[in-house]
Amino acid sequence: MEALDQISTTLALTMGLAWASGINLYATLFMLGYLANTGNLNLPPDLQIVANPVVMGAAGVMYFIEFFADKVPGVDTGWDTIHTFIRIPAGAMLAAGAVGDLNPAVELAAAILGGGLAAGTHATKAGTRVLINTSPEPFSNWVASVGEDIAVIGGVWACINHPLLFLAVLVLFVLLMIWLLPRIWAGVKKVFRFIINLFRRDERPLNAESQE
Repeated sequence: MEALDQISTTLALTMGLAWASGINLYATLFMLGYLANTGNLNLPPDLQIVANPVVMGAAGVMYFIEFFADKVPGVDTGWDTIHTFIRIPAGAMLAAGAVGDLNPAVELAAAILGGGLAAGTHATKAGTRVLINTSPEPFSNWVASVGEDIAVIGGVWACINHPLLFLAVLVLFVLLMIWLLPRIWAGVKKVFRFIINLFRRDERPLNAESQE
């Protein structure tokens, strides 16, 4: 029974950190450091560095910047695009670090699974934001951004304190994500097609004048 609890705890932490990193990496890092420094979490050796005040300070500064950038339509999409190259590798590294010094093969497997999950959550977040940005008002962006922050903080807390419940909810999320991603991608393609057509319309009068 104790071994099963240990496996579920490690698995929840591994996948929880990867999932959260794909949505908001800096909130995830800061939350980890805070829980470790307040004695609410014993970090595996490979993750203890996130409790360092310097790392927490850097994560806090970046979260502060992201908090505002993530609520401006258009800016949030640019921010997400840049963080494609940050969130996914970080999710893989956090997942690998969360399994501890078990076995190199286990760490590599955790990195692969964690990177895949971080990529999925990042794609879902970024694609959803592109669709939300088609609305003329900014309030939907604010609601989505605040909701994501709450989900990340609550998810990290849940994967540590209620691992089995978190894993059950994560399975449902992954199934929902698999169903949503093709539809989000189809919507994103329509948005970019519409933008391209707008640029083409703007160019036509200029081309016509140059030909005359």
